[in-house]
Amino acid sequence: MPPDAYAALRIPDYRRFLAMRLMTTLTIQIMSVSVGYYVYELTNDPLMLGFIGLAEALPAIGISLWAGHLADKYNRRNMLVGCISVLLVCSLALLAVALGQAALSTPTLLTFIYGIMFCTGIARGFFSPTNFAFLPQIVDRERLQNAISWNSSTWEVASITGLGIGGLIYGFGGVAAAFGTMSGLCAIALVFMVQIPARPVPTFDRTETALTRIKAGLDFVFSKQVIIASIAMDLFAVFFGGAVALMPIFAKDILHVGPEGAGLLRAAMAIGAITMAVFLAHRPLGKGAGKIMMACVAGFGLCIIAFGLSTSFYLSFVVMVLAGMFDEVSVFIRSALVHFQTPEHMKGRVSSVSTIFITSSNELGAFESGLAARMFGTVPSVVFGGLMTLAVVGVTWWRAPKLRNFDFKGAQGSAADFEEEEALEKD
Repeated sequence: MPPDAYAALRIPDYRRFLAMRLMTTLTIQIMSVSVGYYVYELTNDPLMLGFIGLAEALPAIGISLWAGHLADKYNRRNMLVGCISVLLVCSLALLAVALGQAALSTPTLLTFIYGIMFCTGIARGFFSPTNFAFLPQIVDRERLQNAISWNSSTWEVASITGLGIGGLIYGFGGVAAAFGTMSGLCAIALVFMVQIPARPVPTFDRTETALTRIKAGLDFVFSKQVIIASIAMDLFAVFFGGAVALMPIFAKDILHVGPEGAGLLRAAMAIGAITMAVFLAHRPLGKGAGKIMMACVAGFGLCIIAFGLSTSFYLSFVVMVLAGMFDEVSVFIRSALVHFQTPEHMKGRVSSVSTIFITSSNELGAFESGLAARMFGTVPSVVFGGLMTLAVVGVTWWRAPKLRNFDFKGAQGSAADFEEEEALEKD
């Protein structure tokens, strides 16, 4: 085991950050499985599941570029406190709706739920770029790749706990119990976050307008083939391979395992992902990272096809574990290369572009999956999505040679080199 494998965890502020990340992700994942199953029980309509993703995606995408600009201009710690506070209010609002559902009609319930998820999307639109930009401020650069692995592991642990326990709480305790648990966890996340001291705001040109700064972030992303190709591949692969959004349908109508099974199926991906994340924390990638990333995205697509064709819960579970392992490699490489290739004062804006792609792939992918399932049937839509994921990998391999040939050897100096060149240009 490398001697620095747990080095980042010895930093008190980073431990608090990981605890906040754990509790916040638990909240979001319990919300995901609980709201999805709640809406499906109310409507029995797969398209309504897609609208949940759409309600979160539209505000997150709409606000993301502005959020990235603010994350590079204002105190990132205070912005995270604000994001978690909004998420807590949304959790309490869902709890209030569940407790008062007897007095509300189904259309009114759905209106409240989608409205709350819209507000959640705004909070998440600010949270993602700010969280990404804040991490390097509490971890030394030489430990950043290791810290990314542990941060990813923490997220996956929360996914296992959130999705699995979320389904169990919903199944045995009801929707109010799930939303109540969610609110308590979010409150704990807020406590951990306020204990982290604020960090200095990165130096920036105060004469630049917001539009100029946003444009500079966009120009930087689109000038780096490695960055834009990696996040674009993730966008389209997950957009078409969004079988996760249809888990309630598979659990209830195909595999007949109920909300508990839906939670376990969603947790299966996290089990595979955390296994891979821990492995990567001890065995960092080096040469051939680009080729490994593309191979793993292709493996993810094959797993989605197998999941769509499966009628066995156990086979579906194993396939989702493998999908999680493949997906984690892709997520880790993308996150690490964006960190290493982006200068400190642009991390918020660059991450905001990445957030748009990621949000589009997950939330709009959920809408696409619901719409395709409504039009063509659940199984054909999932198999088609897996095939399209394979096609996306093929196009990326052909059109993005810099990503295909990328490795981490020397990658850590890219952002520093950019900052030095930028300073010389200004002089």
